[in-house]
Amino acid sequence: MNNAVSFEKRRFKNRMNSMLKVDFHRALRSKVFYILIACALIMPILMTVMMAMMDGSVSVNQQTGVETVMRGPENAWQNLGTLPGGESMGGAEIFAMCNINMAFMGVAVFICLFITDDFRSGYAKNLFTVRAKRGEYVISKILFGSLCGSLMIIAYFLGSVLGGAIAGLSFELHGLTAGNILSCIIAKICLMPLFVSVFTLISVASKQKAWLAICGSLGGGMLLFMTVSIVTPLSSTIINALLCLAGSALFALGLGAISKLILKNTSMV
Repeated sequence: MNNAVSFEKRRFKNRMNSMLKVDFHRALRSKVFYILIACALIMPILMTVMMAMMDGSVSVNQQTGVETVMRGPENAWQNLGTLPGGESMGGAEIFAMCNINMAFMGVAVFICLFITDDFRSGYAKNLFTVRAKRGEYVISKILFGSLCGSLMIIAYFLGSVLGGAIAGLSFELHGLTAGNILSCIIAKICLMPLFVSVFTLISVASKQKAWLAICGSLGGGMLLFMTVSIVTPLSSTIINALLCLAGSALFALGLGAISKLILKNTSMV
């Protein structure tokens, strides 16, 4: 009788499914994940309501005596971007920077803490020894991070709608359509893998140094931050979403390959 024991070789699909399940399980047990999702939901509500309450308030420059009248937001969609002809709307300067695109910075913090914890706890070293390859680790983090970032964008969108309703703002589209708003959100979600691949690259290079990963990721994210509103305006169409998806795929492949090389040619500490 042939008593030889045979071991089934784990295929790429099975290894990836296992990696993603582990990442999701860890995220669902992480307080940081829920805190960032809650922040993405609550931030636009608080910002919109507080700025609406300050509408009409007057501040006086003590040196010159010049009075400045605060103008609050006028439209709920200002949290998502600049409306056509909305440059003169109240709060336009603030919402030009502090809008839904801040979700990209939120996911940077989460990815950095998530990956650096792998190296700090020794999980990454054990993982590469017995379970997964370095390329699969990078792919899993980009896919998982993109999903988390998408949830933050959706949460921010819901918070913007709730904040606008609570503050009694207008939901007028100014010539846009509901399809444009939906395409804008989809385009931002399609753009998320590009940012996540940048954050993953910086995090695997930083290893255990969470502070270095966060500073580097926020700095790298800010270099790309201003382009988000250009490629994903409120007047977006499905073409914007497809272009963002194509660009994200190219960046994810290129930066993912660099992340893999870093993991292969550097120590795990």
